[in-house]
Amino acid sequence: AHEDTGLQSQLPLEEQNYGATAAHVRQGPSMSVSRNGPPRRHYAIAAVLCYANLINFMDWFIIPGILLDVQKYFDLSDGDTGLLQTVFILCYMLAAPIFGYLGDRYNRKIILGAGIFFWSGVTLGSSFISELYYWIFFLSRGLVGIGTASYSTIAPTIIADLFEEGKRTTMLSVFYIFIPVGSGLGYVLAAGMAEVTGDWHWAFRITPCMGGLALVLLILLVPHRTQRRTAAHRALSISGTIRVAAEKPGVQRTAKTTWCQDVTSLAKNWSFVWSSLGLTAMAFVTGALGMWVPLFLYRAQVVQGLVSPCLQESCSSSNSLIFGGITIGTGILGVIAGAEVARRLRKINNKADPLICATSMFISALCLYTALVVAQTNIVSTFIFIAFGELFLSVNWAIVTDILLYVVTPQRQSTAIALQILVSHLLGDAGSPYIIGIISNAIQAKNAVSFQWSFWSMQYSFILCAFVGVFGAGFFLLTSFYIEEDRKEAER
Repeated sequence: AHEDTGLQSQLPLEEQNYGATAAHVRQGPSMSVSRNGPPRRHYAIAAVLCYANLINFMDWFIIPGILLDVQKYFDLSDGDTGLLQTVFILCYMLAAPIFGYLGDRYNRKIILGAGIFFWSGVTLGSSFISELYYWIFFLSRGLVGIGTASYSTIAPTIIADLFEEGKRTTMLSVFYIFIPVGSGLGYVLAAGMAEVTGDWHWAFRITPCMGGLALVLLILLVPHRTQRRTAAHRALSISGTIRVAAEKPGVQRTAKTTWCQDVTSLAKNWSFVWSSLGLTAMAFVTGALGMWVPLFLYRAQVVQGLVSPCLQESCSSSNSLIFGGITIGTGILGVIAGAEVARRLRKINNKADPLICATSMFISALCLYTALVVAQTNIVSTFIFIAFGELFLSVNWAIVTDILLYVVTPQRQSTAIALQILVSHLLGDAGSPYIIGIISNAIQAKNAVSFQWSFWSMQYSFILCAFVGVFGAGFFLLTSFYIEEDRKEAER
């Protein structure tokens, strides 16, 4: 079923509200939007979407949490192990534009529900794959990526439609807090289940149950048709009343644009282009860190003599648990701090958002480089600098999405998010785990087989992430040159 994308007006000068208030009976010649803020139902819907986002990223980072076990079970090299995550990201990013197109034109609730059901079922099935059929395990991760794309492209647009600009930034911040929280819990869940049960396969049997609960809540709480706000709605609703002029019979209310027209328009939006490239650099760094850091820390500890090499079938390590906790804590703190700093600085500088992103990316790159340098001598300092690197990366998550939402017209937002996902993952975390693994393999191949070179190969390959972070800072700096003009254009 098609979703309503325009102003649902049938009578001359009829005035309509949005969200839950759309169902209210008209009160005289005009209908006022509640001045007491969004209704509770909107917060309940946002809570369901946040819960689903949590599960989404828990499932995403289960494999990095038990990477050593998976690598030993399927007998994979560093390059092959990195390819496992690359397959997931490639399918995710290739499916994103399709769901972005569908999300701008069809019922978003149905698409969300189908996506959650699909990836939950595939994740559960992947826990029963034998080591003889490793290619099926690769395929299953790709299918999970397709299901995940249906959610990530559409959920933020629903939140954007439920809340006005001030509340929207806050609610998007809450929504994106669950990216690092879910990622960190993915590590904790995977490592914890592997340790408790002695079988890493059980890590893939928890999130499908949680996904089932999310699906039930989605069906019960989210309306079948979620009303979209146009630019006029967001501007006029500030005054409390929205007036829709009478339309002539036979005249189409909402102009339908093709996907090619949407893409062409977005390509001319330089704020969108440069901020998307900045996000791509972020994705490259976070993808590599998320996949390899626990294994890198394990190899550093082996070199320092802090732990013994793992030779048995189940390789229990506290690194995944610690790194998961770091990811959760720095993610929450970073997203909240980023939103608050952005809120304050916007009052004095219209270019505050991209400048904050540029500064935090540069500081993050410095912290990550320092963590790599000290890894061989001081593991505690390595944890500390990795934590600061992740903290400054997390500052940008909600801000980058908010930039997109105010420099792109509402009718193209799902498409814009889908394109941003495509570009950021294609050039970012789709390749970074595999690239790091391939570089590590190449270094090991040219040197003697030893634990020392196993560590050095990963250390040297990781340095690439620090340089990419600096490039990301430059992209966000370029965004600041166009942000004011593009925002005014979107408002017009």
